[in-house]
Amino acid sequence: MNWSIEFSPFLPQSVLIGAGVLVALAVIGHLIRRQRGAFLRLLAGAFLLLALANPVLKQEEREPLRNIAVVVIDESSSQKIAGRPERTNAIRQELSERLQEIPNLDIRFVRAGPGGDAEREETRLFDALNRGMADVPAERLAGVFMVTDGQIHDVPREAAEVNFGAPVHAMLTGEEGEFDRHIKIHTAPRFGLVGSTQTAEIEVVQTGADDQPQTATLTVRREGEGPETLNVGVGQTIRLPFRFTRAGPTYMEVALAPVEGELTTANNRIVMKAEGVRENLRVLLVSGEPHAGERTWRNLLRSDASVDLVHFTILRPPEKQDGTPINQLSLIAFPTRELFSEKLDEFDLIIFDRYQRRGVLPLIYLDNVSRYVREGGAVLIAAGPDFASPLSLYRTPLSRIVPARPTGRIIERAFKPRVSDKGERHPVTADLPGANDADEPEWGRWFRTIDVQNAEGDVLMTGPDGTPLLVLARQGEGRVGMFLSDHAWLWARGYEGGGPYADILRRISHWLMKEPDLEEESLDVSAGRQSLTITRRSMSDSIGPVEVNAPDGEQRSVTLEQVDDGRWRANVTAETPGLYRVTSGDLAAVAHVGAVNSRELTEVTASREPLAPVLDETGGGAFWLGGAEEPAAAGLPRISMLSQSRKMHGDDWAGLRDRQAYMVTGVKYTPLYAGPLALALLLGLLALMWYREGR
Repeated sequence: MNWSIEFSPFLPQSVLIGAGVLVALAVIGHLIRRQRGAFLRLLAGAFLLLALANPVLKQEEREPLRNIAVVVIDESSSQKIAGRPERTNAIRQELSERLQEIPNLDIRFVRAGPGGDAEREETRLFDALNRGMADVPAERLAGVFMVTDGQIHDVPREAAEVNFGAPVHAMLTGEEGEFDRHIKIHTAPRFGLVGSTQTAEIEVVQTGADDQPQTATLTVRREGEGPETLNVGVGQTIRLPFRFTRAGPTYMEVALAPVEGELTTANNRIVMKAEGVRENLRVLLVSGEPHAGERTWRNLLRSDASVDLVHFTILRPPEKQDGTPINQLSLIAFPTRELFSEKLDEFDLIIFDRYQRRGVLPLIYLDNVSRYVREGGAVLIAAGPDFASPLSLYRTPLSRIVPARPTGRIIERAFKPRVSDKGERHPVTADLPGANDADEPEWGRWFRTIDVQNAEGDVLMTGPDGTPLLVLARQGEGRVGMFLSDHAWLWARGYEGGGPYADILRRISHWLMKEPDLEEESLDVSAGRQSLTITRRSMSDSIGPVEVNAPDGEQRSVTLEQVDDGRWRANVTAETPGLYRVTSGDLAAVAHVGAVNSRELTEVTASREPLAPVLDETGGGAFWLGGAEEPAAAGLPRISMLSQSRKMHGDDWAGLRDRQAYMVTGVKYTPLYAGPLALALLLGLLALMWYREGR
């Protein structure tokens, strides 16, 4: 039973205060004038105000509540090295036994695993503590024990944020003076243009053991290059060139040679990842004459944000001479010399759309185009009736690179383009919507194709009677494509339901410009948290096993399973984090497993410093339990329950605060100044005051 006196006034508090002021002023006035009965007036006014304030005796029936101690177990990656898992389990068990011996105390264990995403793993103990205490009233919390190495990444910026009236103690699983080395990244590129070189800055950082050597050996591995060995000084900033050789993710791995006495080698390797970005692809589109499909090519290429298009249409060929003065023509002269001699190599693709030899381009310029292809350029011929005529591009120096010879026959009858057997494997035409889902493609008809013979390269689509419709070929270092119909615009206009014209035309263009995703012979590797997915694309009927090289040097052969025409795949377990290299013949690909430069493994030496503000604010202490001479549990501090103390720890003891919390189960109120007794007392004082002043 708990007793206390409270007031339950009959009038608002402001009214009572005003009345008290009036009584005080009246009494002061009497005292100044030296009138009789001033003291009795004061006493009568006080008793009247007391009656209006209505004092009551409050009696509470209380049920005591048990204190709660929370134990947070750090299970992050830095707690899995140097014997810390066994040490943590021993501390947890001994701590549980000692806390159970304290009367009126409940124990709650909270496990805190790795936090953050795959790219940035962190130790987030306070997030776990907040979740674990979601249903714990703050007035019952006696204290918090954190079993950790001290490397915590979510410590509140303001220590007052965790001042919940109970101490926080750190049970450190390491020992003072631990020695370790790791690589710190100062700057690293996030992206770069293909073909460019940027710079990354790193530093070898050493903690503890000043008597260790001040030099270190680094091994640098880049894609497509052999390892490079560097001898550097500890604490010295190293500048490394980061080369972008292809589009997409580009990796550079740096490994630090281990030294004796190092706490762990798990953080001796870093991987820098950046995206290789291509500059806008430059395309030159030359239309021989206006026709219905010309705008289809133009609109498609202009809608591609990665393409810079230069388009010319031959509206006034040389034979069209009518005597009109040049200064009265609105047409500009075709800049043949500038485009086909001076700046030819600046283009990634040249498209001849229904172009025929009419004297606009001298043969020497077309010879330049042939050389341009063999040295790595790309040409696409979108053929119409012009290609079958005596003025065909085949009758120029381009014949050395054109993969098919026209017969001179133009086939004009309705047909639906089909994807060939080889086209079902090739990434340019594979998976086209509505291709060969039924007896015939689910798209509209075309009505004209150009007959050719002796087709070289790959025939990916066919026309009537199986004649070649789309031919792609490699010529020297470059590539050539032929689209043997000028009716693709029918799909763009939606004729008979249309067709995937945008997909097919865009894929052709990008294959010619050597986009990696459209290579018919390719190897791709994607990484999960502890796995690799290997995908191999090939035009062959079968492929051999691929070789997987792990970061620790282990090599293994993996057989892929065919999942589709021209595609094979396998999922491989990858337990060791780091950079994996996969090879298949001349093809190679890399992927990184695990967190890239996990913050969790950057600092692994045990430390009190991250938690110091919280420990100091709450009165808790840090206890080093990582000595190798005796079991960790033997060094556990004595635990005491304290009621009132600012400092909650000593050299060999840790305190818990006895919160003395309770729950009220019943309340009884008894008036102290009410009823006849209060009335008689007040009337007696008024009568005495009247009598005294009346004399």
